[in-house]
Amino acid sequence: MRKRRFLLAALLAVVAVVAVAPVVHAAATVRIMALGDSITAGPGCWRAKLWHSLQTTGHTDVDFVGTQSDGGGCNPGYSYDFDHEGHGGFSATGIAANNQLPPWLTAARPDVVLMHLGTNDMWGGYIPLSDKLTAFTKLVGQMRAQNPAMKIIVAQIIPMSAAACATCPADVAAFNRAPPSWAAGLSTSQSPIVLADLWTGYDAVADNVDGVHPNDNGFRKMADAWYPVLAGVLGGTTTPPSTPPTTDPTSPPPTGACTAVYRVTSQWSGGFQGEVTVSNGSSAASTGWTATFTYANGQTVGQAWNATVSQSGATVTARNVDWNGRLAAGATASFGFLATSTGVNPNPTVTCTLSTS
Repeated sequence: MRKRRFLLAALLAVVAVVAVAPVVHAAATVRIMALGDSITAGPGCWRAKLWHSLQTTGHTDVDFVGTQSDGGGCNPGYSYDFDHEGHGGFSATGIAANNQLPPWLTAARPDVVLMHLGTNDMWGGYIPLSDKLTAFTKLVGQMRAQNPAMKIIVAQIIPMSAAACATCPADVAAFNRAPPSWAAGLSTSQSPIVLADLWTGYDAVADNVDGVHPNDNGFRKMADAWYPVLAGVLGGTTTPPSTPPTTDPTSPPPTGACTAVYRVTSQWSGGFQGEVTVSNGSSAASTGWTATFTYANGQTVGQAWNATVSQSGATVTARNVDWNGRLAAGATASFGFLATSTGVNPNPTVTCTLSTS
């Protein structure tokens, strides 16, 4: 009898434990689609490195998806998910114009899209920036039509070298300045658009094999730039990160009649890209402006845009072009240029003057 009572008590205890044990639900897998061109597709080894970073930091509930597969061609020495939506030679404007994205989305059913697009829109410099942004907007609309809660991470794309395409460095810089305001106007709480800065700190010569496509170091830089933004989105953080000055320059507050700020926007072995922003700090509109600076280490300016630039010895003089000389009080204008350097490249002090008649 005592043994029967003991067995009954033990059985009731087991039932009680089962009754109060919490129900454990498996974490939902997040489907991530890498959308891009050959930088994503072939071999696109930033995807392998990004996958590895996610897996080794506890983000094991992810699935890279897409209609394409690299078949493990990156051979990084560890396993990774091969699936992606990279298409060599494709452009953002072309994908949008031909409505190629919707069937890819239907097949892949992503929750998150990583979009590194725009490189093939730069060749020749003939596609206006407004057309590129219109294409981006259409693609976002198609993503949301497939999934109203789509999380969208848009890259400020890696730079291209002047050796690969003479007009491309300036076009990429201009393109990368546009996403912050574009994303702010289109992002929603249900379907946020977050930026990933893949441009800053990336060397168009040293980190690419041909001035366009990454080498292994370039792929590592790409993965390292994607990771914190994607990890934040996976963790529920969808506030766009602050954009560094290299991709979203903020003009200095005007003080005095004319001020100018010089900055290097990209640098590689033997050369760099620079930009100068001129500000009208007076109370009257200008009819023109001139900016002057002097190099100390043998730098030589070559190609320039948005100003007429000449160099005499070490001194560089830039004058406005017809359409950007008139600056209202407090307004700014910027010009850019490509230059050679010997390795030592400190920023010179820029002086500027305004014409008012």
